[in-house]
Amino acid sequence: MEWVLLIAGLLLLVAGGEGLVRGASRLAAALGISPLIIGLTVVAFGTSSPELAVSALSTFSGQGNIAVGNVVGSNIFNILFILGVSALIAPLIVSQQLVRLDVPLMVTVSLLTLFLALDGRFSRLDGAILVLGLAAYLVLLFRISRRESREVQDEYAQEYAPTRRSTPRDTLVNLALVIGGLGTLVLGSRWLVDGSVAVARSLGVSDLIIGLTIVAAGTSMPEVVTSIIASLRGERDIAVGNVVGSNLFNLLCVLGLTSLFSPGDGVALPPGVVNFDLPVMIAVAFACLPIFFFGRRIARWEGGLFLAYYIAYTLYLILDATQHDALPMFSAAMIEFVIPLTVITLLVIASRRAIRRRQIVAPGE
Repeated sequence: MEWVLLIAGLLLLVAGGEGLVRGASRLAAALGISPLIIGLTVVAFGTSSPELAVSALSTFSGQGNIAVGNVVGSNIFNILFILGVSALIAPLIVSQQLVRLDVPLMVTVSLLTLFLALDGRFSRLDGAILVLGLAAYLVLLFRISRRESREVQDEYAQEYAPTRRSTPRDTLVNLALVIGGLGTLVLGSRWLVDGSVAVARSLGVSDLIIGLTIVAAGTSMPEVVTSIIASLRGERDIAVGNVVGSNLFNLLCVLGLTSLFSPGDGVALPPGVVNFDLPVMIAVAFACLPIFFFGRRIARWEGGLFLAYYIAYTLYLILDATQHDALPMFSAAMIEFVIPLTVITLLVIASRRAIRRRQIVAPGE
């Protein structure tokens, strides 16, 4: 029964997130908000709404491990799984200025999150710092989006601009989508949290592991759908921007609001989050830097590498949770061989691409 509750909760979260994104983006377009801003803010926030609903409910229900695991696991899932699958469908082009700005911001905010977590909890003050960071990020988005290239603006307009003039009936329908989506999110998050706790107990694993895997993947389904559809349509900036923007919203908005309004003195953190999962999240964010800045594209093989690392990360969590005999050998292979080889490969490729770019620019100078 707990699995039925968990799966039903996931389905409701996906449906609620989809309804909220559709209704909110159409209402914003009807109000004359630019498609680029809709894509960067309304849609990014909407696709992060399942994470917010689940994390908030988990915190108020005394399941802080699920709340934190949900945010950290979702950020890892977004980069490694969603970008990996999207790049396997079609190589992703990174041409918009905002994405290249958001990646260093994502790394910076991830490092800030680890720093705030060193005392073993996210306090209300930590939450306030993150929420203030969200406000500053939104102001920065609005200012810089005005200078974005016409090509990128047209791509977002094709996706989010209204196809016809909005009527009163359309407004009512979109309001119903927003309200229905929010209600579905609340119900789905309740079922998901209850089901997750029951499944964790039945399997004998911690709430944190369930939050990092099943809950994180489930609440990221709106990002999965949005990014994969954008990739199939050739809207590759949207696919990348949605993932990076959602990661920033997860840390600044979801984790910030959850910590700020949590009962008691914030959200307590298990040692494993500070010592392992947050560093993995930061390493994944850093892995984007050479790809985004020197190549301005994510090739299929790089997407395959991201996906392989997500599988390896999930396998490690499972082996660690069950204390499997293969855990020491698996850990040693990853630390001593796979990770160093990957870092060297990315550095070599980044250097070659940087040299190639200089050679292309030099004749024009």
